[in-house]
Amino acid sequence: MRLQLSPEDEAFRQEMRTFFTTKVPQATRDAVAARRDVGREQYVETQRILNAAGLAVPHWPVEWGGRDWTPLQRHIWREEMQLACVPEPLAFNTSMIGPVIAAFGDDAQKQRFLPATANLDIWWCQGFSEPDAGSDLASLRTTAVREGDEYVVNGQKTWTTLGQYADWIFCLVRTDPTAEKKQRGISMLVFPMDTPGVTLRPIELIDGGFEVNEVFFEDVRVPAEYLIGEENRGWDYAKFLLGNERAGIARVGATKRLLADAKQLATEVRADGRPLSEDPRMAARIAELENELLALELTALRVVAHSTDGKPHPASSVLKLRGSELQQAATELIVDIAGPLSLASFAGEDSQVPEWARAATPEYLNYRKVTIYGGSNEVQRTIIAGTILGL
Repeated sequence: MRLQLSPEDEAFRQEMRTFFTTKVPQATRDAVAARRDVGREQYVETQRILNAAGLAVPHWPVEWGGRDWTPLQRHIWREEMQLACVPEPLAFNTSMIGPVIAAFGDDAQKQRFLPATANLDIWWCQGFSEPDAGSDLASLRTTAVREGDEYVVNGQKTWTTLGQYADWIFCLVRTDPTAEKKQRGISMLVFPMDTPGVTLRPIELIDGGFEVNEVFFEDVRVPAEYLIGEENRGWDYAKFLLGNERAGIARVGATKRLLADAKQLATEVRADGRPLSEDPRMAARIAELENELLALELTALRVVAHSTDGKPHPASSVLKLRGSELQQAATELIVDIAGPLSLASFAGEDSQVPEWARAATPEYLNYRKVTIYGGSNEVQRTIIAGTILGL
């Protein structure tokens, strides 16, 4: 089954496909296709290319670089970008803090931050999770005490992705520890990562990478003008932000690309003298994943169609839940196709094992995170039960 597009939408798809495959450097796209790490310079270069063409933040308000596209066009834009192996605009900028500032920031904050955020002149990182406040984010302990025209921040954040590259952090802090409900006493502050008192420490992951970090705050002085929105309303802004993040986590196009790679590899790898793709169990497994991915894509289209007012649809939790599971299933499939070759995870460039097989296990291990970040899948099931099923 294929989704049928109107002639106009098909022309739009071709326009996006042509741009992504001709304007973004081939070396960067090759790195993404080979599942190699993409460095800070490549991210910045790519996003600035997209921003110059008006393709970095199409979901933002038009006055801040957005495009008056239909929900289907936004879906096509993201899918074609993923299929073309283009590094997506940095989510911390474009899907998280950018929309929050556009919706809740004051005019000075919008003028200062939004153009730089869209162009990746500022690299943002996220200060939400803490050692004892991950899925239960409302239990966060990092405090911000108002002293005149400043807040004094003390505490710790963890799992701060790509914080080693970041210029600024958007941070949830507790400004009213006496609030009757713990969600009521939280505010959102933004401040530079080189502010005195900020210390970053890398965390080595199971795949051997250093993608995430701990961040410590010791008497960090933040100007009150860096408060986003109203004091003690940070929980509302966080929910708005996480809804946008969850919709993006589905990554339908990226999973399509992984599955296409898996199908091709299954024709090349032989078992018992014949291509692995001819094994009935492997063929059934691939077909099942294709069907599940189509169902996810239809759900994604329904969600974006009901998010036209700028507010995330509650079904974004469904996208996060199922999308993350299918990403994990696709990476597991590639490991199984690699078979014993996947044991050569950290072999050097002189290895006779193909690069895709050397990358299979580290990617599989890294993707264990996707059912956790953006709100764990257990939390998403609770949200779905309450907001969609009414249980």
